[in-house]
Amino acid sequence: MIPTLNGELSAEALGTTLMHEHIFVLNAELMLNYPGRFPSQELVERAVGYLEQVKAGGVDSIVDLTVMGTGRNIPLVKQVAERSAVNIIGATGWYTFHDAPSFATLNGPGRLLGGEDLLAQMFIRDIREGIDDTGVKAGVLKFATDHYGFSDGVKIIMQAVADAHLETGAPVFTHSDPSRRNGLEQQDYLASRGVDLAGVVIGHCGDSDDLDYLKEVADRGSVLGMDRFGMDSKLPFAQRLSTVARLCKDGYAAQVVISTDSSAYSMNFPDEARAARLPRWKATEIMDNVVPGLRELGVPEADITQMLISNPRRILGDAQ
Repeated sequence: MIPTLNGELSAEALGTTLMHEHIFVLNAELMLNYPGRFPSQELVERAVGYLEQVKAGGVDSIVDLTVMGTGRNIPLVKQVAERSAVNIIGATGWYTFHDAPSFATLNGPGRLLGGEDLLAQMFIRDIREGIDDTGVKAGVLKFATDHYGFSDGVKIIMQAVADAHLETGAPVFTHSDPSRRNGLEQQDYLASRGVDLAGVVIGHCGDSDDLDYLKEVADRGSVLGMDRFGMDSKLPFAQRLSTVARLCKDGYAAQVVISTDSSAYSMNFPDEARAARLPRWKATEIMDNVVPGLRELGVPEADITQMLISNPRRILGDAQ
Protein backbone atom coordinates (compact mmCIF):
# COMPACT_ATOMS: atom_id res chain seq x y z
CA MET A 1 0.00 0.00 0.00
CA ILE A 2 1.12 3.55 -0.81
CA PRO A 3 0.96 6.21 1.95
CA THR A 4 -0.91 9.40 1.10
CA LEU A 5 -1.88 12.37 3.24
CA ASN A 6 -5.30 10.76 3.63
CA GLY A 7 -4.14 7.25 4.47
CA GLU A 8 -2.95 4.27 2.48
CA LEU A 9 -3.85 3.61 -1.15
CA SER A 10 -3.32 0.61 -3.39
CA ALA A 11 -1.09 1.07 -6.42
CA GLU A 12 -4.03 0.15 -8.66
CA ALA A 13 -6.03 3.07 -7.23
CA LEU A 14 -3.44 5.73 -8.09
CA GLY A 15 -4.89 6.41 -11.53
CA THR A 16 -3.34 9.17 -13.60
CA THR A 17 -0.38 10.44 -11.58
CA LEU A 18 1.91 13.46 -11.84
CA MET A 19 5.20 12.47 -10.26
CA HIS A 20 6.83 15.83 -9.50
CA GLU A 21 4.55 18.56 -8.20
CA HIS A 22 4.20 20.83 -5.18
CA ILE A 23 1.26 22.14 -3.19
CA PHE A 24 3.23 24.92 -1.51
CA VAL A 25 6.82 26.12 -1.85
CA LEU A 26 7.43 28.12 1.31
CA ASN A 27 10.13 29.45 3.60
CA ALA A 28 9.70 28.00 7.07
CA GLU A 29 11.35 30.95 8.85
CA LEU A 30 9.15 33.50 7.08
CA MET A 31 6.04 31.46 7.86
CA LEU A 32 7.02 31.25 11.54
CA ASN A 33 8.03 34.88 12.00
CA TYR A 34 5.57 36.65 9.70
CA PRO A 35 2.39 34.54 9.79
CA GLY A 36 0.24 37.57 9.03
CA ARG A 37 1.82 37.88 5.60
CA PHE A 38 0.95 34.31 4.70
CA PRO A 39 -2.52 33.55 6.10
CA SER A 40 -2.81 29.80 6.30
CA GLN A 41 -6.53 29.58 5.56
CA GLU A 42 -6.15 31.62 2.38
CA LEU A 43 -3.35 29.32 1.24
CA VAL A 44 -5.50 26.26 1.93
CA GLU A 45 -8.46 27.67 0.01
CA ARG A 46 -6.21 28.52 -2.90
CA ALA A 47 -4.68 25.04 -3.01
CA VAL A 48 -8.06 23.31 -2.78
CA GLY A 49 -9.28 25.32 -5.77
CA TYR A 50 -6.10 24.57 -7.68
CA LEU A 51 -6.46 20.84 -7.12
CA GLU A 52 -10.11 20.95 -8.17
CA GLN A 53 -8.93 22.17 -11.58
CA VAL A 54 -6.25 19.48 -11.69
CA LYS A 55 -8.80 16.78 -10.85
CA ALA A 56 -11.30 18.10 -13.39
CA GLY A 57 -8.66 17.67 -16.08
CA GLY A 58 -8.31 13.97 -15.29
CA VAL A 59 -5.45 13.75 -12.76
CA ASP A 60 -6.06 11.44 -9.80
CA SER A 61 -2.81 11.59 -7.80
CA ILE A 62 0.27 13.76 -7.38
CA VAL A 63 3.62 13.28 -5.69
CA ASP A 64 4.33 16.41 -3.66
CA LEU A 65 8.12 16.63 -3.64
CA THR A 66 8.23 19.51 -1.17
CA VAL A 67 10.82 18.48 1.41
CA MET A 68 12.63 20.32 4.17
CA GLY A 69 14.58 23.19 2.68
CA THR A 70 11.55 24.16 0.58
CA GLY A 71 9.19 24.77 3.47
CA ARG A 72 7.50 21.39 3.86
CA ASN A 73 4.43 21.98 6.04
CA ILE A 74 2.54 18.71 6.44
CA PRO A 75 -0.19 20.05 8.78
CA LEU A 76 -1.05 22.73 6.21
CA VAL A 77 -1.01 20.36 3.24
CA LYS A 78 -3.04 17.83 5.22
CA GLN A 79 -5.83 20.40 5.47
CA VAL A 80 -5.76 20.63 1.68
CA ALA A 81 -5.73 16.87 1.25
CA GLU A 82 -8.75 16.40 3.49
CA ARG A 83 -10.80 18.59 1.14
CA SER A 84 -9.42 17.35 -2.17
CA ALA A 85 -10.26 14.41 -4.40
CA VAL A 86 -6.64 14.31 -5.58
CA ASN A 87 -4.43 11.80 -3.76
CA ILE A 88 -1.27 13.46 -2.43
CA ILE A 89 1.87 11.41 -1.74
CA GLY A 90 4.31 13.23 0.54
CA ALA A 91 8.10 13.20 0.53
CA THR A 92 11.03 13.35 2.91
CA GLY A 93 14.58 14.52 2.31
CA TRP A 94 16.33 17.87 2.29
CA TYR A 95 16.66 20.37 -0.54
CA THR A 96 19.94 22.24 -0.80
CA PHE A 97 22.38 23.02 -3.59
CA HIS A 98 25.34 23.51 -1.25
CA ASP A 99 25.07 23.60 2.55
CA ALA A 100 23.49 21.01 4.80
CA PRO A 101 21.80 22.25 7.99
CA SER A 102 24.32 22.85 10.77
CA PHE A 103 23.01 20.09 13.04
CA ALA A 104 23.69 17.59 10.24
CA THR A 105 27.22 18.83 9.58
CA LEU A 106 28.10 18.51 13.28
CA ASN A 107 26.37 15.25 14.17
CA GLY A 108 26.96 11.96 12.42
CA PRO A 109 29.61 9.38 11.57
CA GLY A 110 33.00 11.02 11.01
CA ARG A 111 31.74 14.50 11.94
CA LEU A 112 32.74 16.73 14.85
CA LEU A 113 30.32 15.31 17.43
CA GLY A 114 30.03 11.82 15.96
CA GLY A 115 27.04 9.64 16.76
CA GLU A 116 24.22 8.50 14.52
CA ASP A 117 23.21 10.32 11.35
CA LEU A 118 20.32 12.44 12.56
CA LEU A 119 19.08 13.13 9.05
CA ALA A 120 18.95 9.48 8.07
CA GLN A 121 17.10 8.69 11.31
CA MET A 122 14.61 11.46 10.57
CA PHE A 123 14.00 10.28 7.01
CA ILE A 124 13.52 6.68 8.11
CA ARG A 125 11.07 7.71 10.82
CA ASP A 126 9.12 9.86 8.33
CA ILE A 127 8.66 6.80 6.13
CA ARG A 128 8.10 4.08 8.72
CA GLU A 129 6.33 5.82 11.59
CA GLY A 130 5.13 9.16 10.24
CA ILE A 131 6.14 12.80 10.12
CA ASP A 132 6.16 14.01 13.73
CA ASP A 133 2.62 13.58 15.12
CA THR A 134 0.72 14.29 11.89
CA GLY A 135 -0.14 10.67 11.20
CA VAL A 136 1.24 11.13 7.67
CA LYS A 137 3.95 8.82 6.34
CA ALA A 138 6.29 9.94 3.56
CA GLY A 139 6.20 7.79 0.43
CA VAL A 140 9.38 8.91 -1.33
CA LEU A 141 12.85 10.38 -0.72
CA LYS A 142 14.47 13.38 -2.41
CA PHE A 143 17.84 15.11 -2.71
CA ALA A 144 19.24 17.79 -5.04
CA THR A 145 22.47 18.51 -6.87
CA ASP A 146 22.86 21.53 -9.10
CA HIS A 147 25.60 23.90 -10.28
CA TYR A 148 27.73 23.49 -7.12
CA GLY A 149 27.99 19.77 -7.74
CA PHE A 150 28.68 17.38 -4.88
CA SER A 151 29.55 19.88 -2.16
CA ASP A 152 30.23 18.59 1.35
CA GLY A 153 26.72 19.59 2.39
CA VAL A 154 25.07 17.89 -0.56
CA LYS A 155 27.07 14.73 0.15
CA ILE A 156 25.66 14.67 3.69
CA ILE A 157 22.11 14.81 2.32
CA MET A 158 22.79 12.20 -0.35
CA GLN A 159 24.31 9.84 2.20
CA ALA A 160 21.27 10.17 4.46
CA VAL A 161 18.85 9.62 1.56
CA ALA A 162 20.75 6.55 0.39
CA ASP A 163 20.84 5.14 3.94
CA ALA A 164 17.10 5.73 4.33
CA HIS A 165 16.37 4.10 0.98
CA LEU A 166 18.43 1.04 1.81
CA GLU A 167 16.60 0.74 5.13
CA THR A 168 13.05 1.33 3.84
CA GLY A 169 13.03 0.69 0.08
CA ALA A 170 11.30 4.03 -0.60
CA PRO A 171 11.94 5.31 -4.15
CA VAL A 172 14.46 8.12 -4.64
CA PHE A 173 13.67 11.28 -6.58
CA THR A 174 16.33 13.83 -7.45
CA HIS A 175 16.72 17.40 -8.58
CA SER A 176 19.38 17.42 -11.28
CA ASP A 177 20.89 19.86 -13.76
CA PRO A 178 20.97 18.12 -17.15
CA SER A 179 23.02 20.94 -18.67
CA ARG A 180 25.83 19.59 -16.49
CA ARG A 181 24.82 15.97 -17.13
CA ASN A 182 24.90 15.43 -13.40
CA GLY A 183 22.14 12.85 -13.44
CA LEU A 184 24.92 10.44 -14.36
CA GLU A 185 26.93 11.50 -11.30
CA GLN A 186 23.87 10.97 -9.13
CA GLN A 187 23.54 7.48 -10.56
CA ASP A 188 27.23 6.79 -9.94
CA TYR A 189 26.88 7.65 -6.26
CA LEU A 190 23.63 5.77 -5.71
CA ALA A 191 24.94 2.68 -7.51
CA SER A 192 28.09 2.78 -5.39
CA ARG A 193 25.84 2.59 -2.32
CA GLY A 194 23.99 -0.42 -3.66
CA VAL A 195 20.82 1.41 -4.67
CA ASP A 196 18.87 -0.25 -7.51
CA LEU A 197 18.75 2.51 -10.13
CA ALA A 198 15.40 1.23 -11.41
CA GLY A 199 13.84 2.80 -8.31
CA VAL A 200 15.38 6.21 -8.96
CA VAL A 201 13.70 9.08 -10.83
CA ILE A 202 16.28 11.56 -12.13
CA GLY A 203 14.46 14.87 -11.94
CA HIS A 204 14.34 17.71 -14.46
CA CYS A 205 15.58 15.63 -17.36
CA GLY A 206 12.93 17.46 -19.35
CA ASP A 207 15.08 20.59 -19.24
CA SER A 208 17.22 18.92 -21.91
CA ASP A 209 16.61 17.72 -25.46
CA ASP A 210 20.01 15.98 -25.55
CA LEU A 211 18.76 12.52 -26.45
CA ASP A 212 22.19 10.94 -26.09
CA TYR A 213 22.39 12.07 -22.47
CA LEU A 214 18.79 11.13 -21.68
CA LYS A 215 19.18 7.66 -23.16
CA GLU A 216 22.44 7.15 -21.27
CA VAL A 217 20.61 7.85 -18.00
CA ALA A 218 17.72 5.59 -18.97
CA ASP A 219 20.01 2.81 -20.19
CA ARG A 220 21.43 2.58 -16.69
CA GLY A 221 17.96 1.76 -15.41
CA SER A 222 16.61 5.02 -13.97
CA VAL A 223 13.40 6.82 -14.85
CA LEU A 224 13.58 10.16 -16.66
CA GLY A 225 11.67 12.93 -14.93
CA MET A 226 10.31 15.00 -17.83
CA ASP A 227 8.76 17.16 -15.19
CA ARG A 228 8.90 20.87 -15.95
CA PHE A 229 6.31 21.39 -18.66
CA GLY A 230 5.34 25.04 -18.60
CA MET A 231 8.78 26.22 -17.48
CA ASP A 232 9.57 27.57 -20.91
CA SER A 233 12.45 29.66 -19.57
CA LYS A 234 14.45 26.43 -19.20
CA LEU A 235 13.30 24.79 -22.46
CA PRO A 236 10.39 25.77 -24.72
CA PHE A 237 7.24 23.67 -24.67
CA ALA A 238 7.59 22.39 -28.24
CA GLN A 239 11.10 21.07 -27.58
CA ARG A 240 10.01 19.37 -24.37
CA LEU A 241 7.10 17.76 -26.16
CA SER A 242 9.11 16.57 -29.15
CA THR A 243 11.79 15.12 -26.84
CA VAL A 244 9.23 12.99 -25.01
CA ALA A 245 7.69 11.92 -28.33
CA ARG A 246 11.11 10.90 -29.64
CA LEU A 247 11.89 8.93 -26.47
CA CYS A 248 8.61 7.07 -26.90
CA LYS A 249 9.34 6.38 -30.54
CA ASP A 250 12.72 4.95 -29.57
CA GLY A 251 11.21 2.62 -27.00
CA TYR A 252 11.76 4.48 -23.72
CA ALA A 253 8.15 5.09 -22.63
CA ALA A 254 8.58 2.63 -19.74
CA GLN A 255 11.25 4.95 -18.29
CA VAL A 256 9.54 8.33 -18.57
CA VAL A 257 7.23 10.19 -16.19
CA ILE A 258 5.77 13.60 -17.00
CA SER A 259 4.85 16.46 -14.72
CA THR A 260 5.28 20.23 -14.22
CA ASP A 261 7.16 20.88 -10.92
CA SER A 262 4.70 23.72 -10.34
CA SER A 263 2.70 24.64 -7.24
CA ALA A 264 -0.56 26.09 -6.02
CA TYR A 265 1.46 28.80 -4.28
CA SER A 266 5.16 29.61 -4.18
CA MET A 267 6.93 32.29 -2.18
CA ASN A 268 9.67 32.19 -4.81
CA PHE A 269 7.40 33.10 -7.74
CA PRO A 270 4.89 35.86 -6.94
CA ASP A 271 1.68 35.60 -8.92
CA GLU A 272 2.46 38.59 -11.11
CA ALA A 273 5.91 37.31 -12.04
CA ARG A 274 4.63 33.83 -12.82
CA ALA A 275 1.78 35.17 -14.96
CA ALA A 276 4.18 37.36 -16.93
CA ARG A 277 7.07 34.95 -17.31
CA LEU A 278 5.63 31.43 -17.03
CA PRO A 279 1.89 31.58 -17.77
CA ARG A 280 1.66 27.86 -18.64
CA TRP A 281 3.51 26.64 -15.56
CA LYS A 282 0.75 24.83 -13.67
CA ALA A 283 -0.25 21.22 -13.16
CA THR A 284 -3.30 21.52 -15.41
CA GLU A 285 -0.89 21.87 -18.35
CA ILE A 286 -0.33 18.11 -18.55
CA MET A 287 -3.88 17.11 -19.41
CA ASP A 288 -4.79 20.38 -21.15
CA ASN A 289 -1.86 20.59 -23.56
CA VAL A 290 0.87 17.98 -23.05
CA VAL A 291 -1.27 14.89 -23.59
CA PRO A 292 -3.11 16.36 -26.63
CA GLY A 293 0.25 17.51 -27.99
CA LEU A 294 1.76 14.06 -27.66
CA ARG A 295 -1.21 12.58 -29.49
CA GLU A 296 -0.75 15.07 -32.32
CA LEU A 297 2.88 13.97 -32.59
CA GLY A 298 1.75 10.37 -33.00
CA VAL A 299 2.58 9.03 -29.54
CA PRO A 300 0.46 5.89 -29.06
CA GLU A 301 -2.21 5.88 -26.37
CA ALA A 302 -0.45 2.92 -24.77
CA ASP A 303 2.69 5.02 -24.25
CA ILE A 304 0.71 7.88 -22.70
CA THR A 305 -0.92 5.41 -20.31
CA GLN A 306 2.50 3.96 -19.56
CA MET A 307 3.96 7.33 -18.58
CA LEU A 308 0.99 8.61 -16.58
CA ILE A 309 -0.39 5.44 -14.98
CA SER A 310 1.77 2.33 -15.31
CA ASN A 311 5.16 3.86 -14.50
CA PRO A 312 3.95 5.72 -11.38
CA ARG A 313 2.17 2.58 -10.23
CA ARG A 314 5.37 0.55 -10.63
CA ILE A 315 7.71 3.11 -9.04
CA LEU A 316 5.52 3.92 -6.06
CA GLY A 317 4.07 0.47 -5.60
CA ASP A 318 7.11 -1.76 -5.94
CA ALA A 319 8.82 -0.22 -2.91
CA GLN A 320 5.90 -0.83 -0.55
